[in-house]
Amino acid sequence: MAKNILLICGSGASSGFMAANMRKAVKKEGLDYKIKARSEAELSDYADEIDALMVGPHLKAEFNAIKSRVPENVVVILMRPDYYAILDGQGAIAHLRAELGQ
Repeated sequence: MAKNILLICGSGASSGFMAANMRKAVKKEGLDYKIKARSEAELSDYADEIDALMVGPHLKAEFNAIKSRVPENVVVILMRPDYYAILDGQGAIAHLRAELGQ
């Protein structure tokens, strides 16, 4: 069964590029992940449809508030600046898989 992953950042722009790179990495690794990117303001529209939420590192100060806006069964991950800064989709997928225990 596909895992639905949502990436959020302030406006949705940088996470959009990251999501595209993550989709390439997922295809290469043969994983069944559906990855979308949205702005932080749109989170409530998608919160009930996702298995994991990846939050841009620049939203670290709001991380706990963001986490409280999604159901408890959603894995919420603060993306690391090392891979986010260079939009390394493979690095993000490795972090996601570790957090999901896969």
